[in-house]
Amino acid sequence: MINDLTVGNPLKLIIRFAIPLLLGNLFMQLYQISDMIIVGHLISVNALAAIGASAPIYMVFLMIAFGFTGGLTVITAQRFGAQDEEGVRSSVFHSTLAAMLLSAFLTVFLLLGLTPILHLMNMPAEIFEQAYDFMFVLSLSTVLIVLYHLVAGFMRALGDSKTPLYFLIFSSLINIVFNFIFINNFHWGVVGSALGTLCANAISVVISLAYMWHKFPLLRLQRSAMHYDAKVMKEHLAIAIPMALQFSILSFSIMIVQSVCNSFGADVIAAFAAALRVEQFVTQPLLAIGLSIATFSAQNWGANLLSRIRKGVRYAFMISTAISILGFFVVRHFGEDIIAVFIDTKNGGATNDIPFILHVGGQYLVISTMFYFFLGLIFVYRNAVQGMGKPIIPLISSITELVVRAFAAIWLAKVLGYKGIMYASPLSWMAAGIVVVVGYWYYVRQFARDRIRWKMGEVKQCLKENGPVD
Repeated sequence: MINDLTVGNPLKLIIRFAIPLLLGNLFMQLYQISDMIIVGHLISVNALAAIGASAPIYMVFLMIAFGFTGGLTVITAQRFGAQDEEGVRSSVFHSTLAAMLLSAFLTVFLLLGLTPILHLMNMPAEIFEQAYDFMFVLSLSTVLIVLYHLVAGFMRALGDSKTPLYFLIFSSLINIVFNFIFINNFHWGVVGSALGTLCANAISVVISLAYMWHKFPLLRLQRSAMHYDAKVMKEHLAIAIPMALQFSILSFSIMIVQSVCNSFGADVIAAFAAALRVEQFVTQPLLAIGLSIATFSAQNWGANLLSRIRKGVRYAFMISTAISILGFFVVRHFGEDIIAVFIDTKNGGATNDIPFILHVGGQYLVISTMFYFFLGLIFVYRNAVQGMGKPIIPLISSITELVVRAFAAIWLAKVLGYKGIMYASPLSWMAAGIVVVVGYWYYVRQFARDRIRWKMGEVKQCLKENGPVD
């Protein structure tokens, strides 16, 4: 359902838009958690470590796709906010063309570079083969991932966050079913887990494309809009490329941390893999608020409503702060117990120290919870600035996050051992959070000088809500 975010109460709109995003993200995390539980119990702790150690590699390419398609659909949302239907259709065409070229490049690069990448990440010999097999199959689904995020981004650009939720729930459920069958019944090991993801993605993409074509006429590729315009493409890429770089930098920094973590053996790898899954699950509300404010900001930017963007960001900040506090208490009290769910604590493996794995994972969660506030700042302010079509500050914050995370992981690991890795992400959140907040206020003050533009936007909004005044 199309939803105009330029009118109505900002707080209610942000919450209503964020709830489907949150539910969708939680289902995706539940799938990933279920997958790790299935692997950890039905295969081995080493198989769990192989997936956990190799996942950051695929995450780099996944986040490139997510950032790139997100940047493309920012333009779509801005055109929709400006009530430019022809511009929306043109955006759909140019976005689709750019996304397909990206997916082809990522697939080829990942397939050809997988072995040297695994070696660069210090992949332990005992899990190298499983990590390679898992990643090789996953790399074949890159084009499906790009297509899904593009379609979901188009729908969210028009204010519909519910429909992508339904497809994500469906995809997550059938993914779990496929994984269980392939691993438990066919005994395909980690390859079965990757194949389950590939099959689920393929089905989800086909259905979502058919639904978009049927229910969203504005998003259909029409012959009249299918003419290439270098200026329009440049406008899309001016946002999409910095956003892709931003997300790839973040993922690359995580890959550096993972490579340091890999040097400490399978038990530490398994501990961090499980702990990060818990953290990702708990922080999904922060991500949902960030994605919500991105679309809210983009539509209102297109409508020239700066004061409304500021109000929305203020509400989003308040919500993210409350979520951070709640997440702090939940993880501090139940984190280690949740980690135990991922592992067969009775059998484990002949060489695995289960109590040690639980202790290390619990330690990380205790440390990271103290910095959730800064993670909330990143999601809110970074997405707000991106929605306004200004990707430079988010890119700078991502570089800051990369430098701090990599330095902390490498240097602190030498000083404190594996415990040093636990401080890498929290310290990077704090540094990047400060950058995006300062950058947001810099842009707000800069834009506020153009008073005529914003006043005209407010007049149009008043006419839209109340009609002509006699």
